Amino acid sequence: MEKAQEWFNYGVELAKEFGPKLITAILIYSVGSWLIKKLIKTVGKMMEKNRYDDSLQKFLLNLVSWGLKIFLIIVVISRLGVDITTFAALIAAVGLAVGLSLQGSLSNFAGGVLIIIFRPYKIGDIIEAQEILGTVKEIEIFTTKLITPENKLAIIPNGALANGNIINYTAEGKMRVDITIGIGYDEDIKNAKEVLLGVLTSNDKVLIEPAPTVNVSNLGESSVDLAIRPYCTPENYWDVYFATIENCKLVLDKAGIEIPYPHSVEIQKEG
Repeated sequence: MEKAQEWFNYGVELAKEFGPKLITAILIYSVGSWLIKKLIKTVGKMMEKNRYDDSLQKFLLNLVSWGLKIFLIIVVISRLGVDITTFAALIAAVGLAVGLSLQGSLSNFAGGVLIIIFRPYKIGDIIEAQEILGTVKEIEIFTTKLITPENKLAIIPNGALANGNIINYTAEGKMRVDITIGIGYDEDIKNAKEVLLGVLTSNDKVLIEPAPTVNVSNLGESSVDLAIRPYCTPENYWDVYFATIENCKLVLDKAGIEIPYPHSVEIQKEG
């Protein structure tokens, strides 16, 4: 009985000493969690109102949410009487060990942060990076996913993207199609240019501004090369490209304008 009474008294003393701290810590955590949810919801609505990019919005909300939660946990632990200095040192040591073992992942994470903040491209853009051409399907923290013209999924680490060259074909809203077609030296250059320009102006997917052009680009060994330069929107690039090549061949044939090609000459021996 004396032992039980002793333990009971000890429990009462602990309750008197740590009870208020524990109750206060629980209240702080409950109220803090509720405030964090409210704040994240409010910030999310503000981002939607200002038309933030979906990837940027998701990343920033997660970053703010985790930052506030970590701060709240530190406050709660401090209220319980735990030495924050020791706790912070432990977290720093663990963070250093994890950082050293995950250098590549951290590089990709940092690259993802830079891409989301500076936005060199967005979902739906046609880009070329790391020798891969494709349409941006998804921007994640560690990787970016592209759909190539062959309908293949390409996953590129953000670290490589952030530190490499990126060509964004969509950023300016228009693309130039570069095609070169040669005609014979005996053909009328002016007539050929008018015929080919008609192909471009008759295509409703070719932009009026900047105006399409047809110019002499080179005097080759067997042909006069004409540079055909229509502009179009990025999503119409391949349609304009293929249609222009086909229709240029058809109109040149119809106009009787020769497109030179290599001829093989067979030499027959007498006797």
